[in-house]
Amino acid sequence: MAAQQLVILGGTGFLGSHLLPRLVADGHHIVLLSRNREQKRALGVLPNVHVHTADVHDPASLRRELRGADAVINLVGILNPKRQQTFQHVHVELPDKLIEACRATGVARLHQMSALKAGQGLSQYLKSRGEMEEHVRESALDWTLYQPSVMFGEGDGLVSRFAKLLRSMPVLPLARASSRLAPTWVGDVAEAIARCVNTPALGRQRSFELYGPEVLTLGEIVRKIRAASGRHTPIIELPDSLGRLQAQFAELLPGKPFSLDNFRSLRTDSVGKVDGYAALGIVPQPFSPWLPRLLDESPRQRRLAAARSLRR
Repeated sequence: MAAQQLVILGGTGFLGSHLLPRLVADGHHIVLLSRNREQKRALGVLPNVHVHTADVHDPASLRRELRGADAVINLVGILNPKRQQTFQHVHVELPDKLIEACRATGVARLHQMSALKAGQGLSQYLKSRGEMEEHVRESALDWTLYQPSVMFGEGDGLVSRFAKLLRSMPVLPLARASSRLAPTWVGDVAEAIARCVNTPALGRQRSFELYGPEVLTLGEIVRKIRAASGRHTPIIELPDSLGRLQAQFAELLPGKPFSLDNFRSLRTDSVGKVDGYAALGIVPQPFSPWLPRLLDESPRQRRLAAARSLRR
């Protein structure tokens, strides 16, 4: 395995915080693009990681940063639009610009994050992911698409979010409780990307559905989180008529904790059909055994548990 020069977009988020140490451990040299380098200086302490301030939506900046790279990894994504950050802008226009910058600089390898069930259902999130996938597949690049179900792990927006709601609310009204999900550990998603980076032929011109071994309804997931955290908060499963109203109201709250588009996304079950992990030789972690670690242990203990899992 030869060390590569990698450029990563969106590497300061949840998945990136797990992927970066994994790639560093393999000896790769990484340029991490960020809107504000000074706010991400801590990431620069990782060996062979250089944080560059760059506007990734500017074609000239992309071309400048990509020169000399062996591959680019795009993890940029949003669950809800805000200001100028629309689904079309982030999920379609940015990858289009990245494809053109790769062509202009001779970077042939693109690792692109997507989502399970991209292009299906009624949500703009899934529709925009599907449109992006069409453009990537039509490009002349050596691409790999990663399609994870909802991810869990330290710092996630699933376990930590519902644990906080269960702590702070006397009753938790839950929309789309019957939606089926196959939660996948973020470390497994990072491992999938790392294996495709290390062995380019493994993921060439391929997409990988990445989902966990447990298929659970959203209601079952929230009840498991409640049980593991020792809470007794009543959970009220809302019919779709009330769930839609809840989403409309939540869109108006600071931080937009839930939206109509999130509601529409949940109408499409996030359960895969083709086991991408098996194709990559990865045995994915189940959701339930992780809950005590995520809810009860210290951050140091969780990091040690994650490191032990990577050595399986």
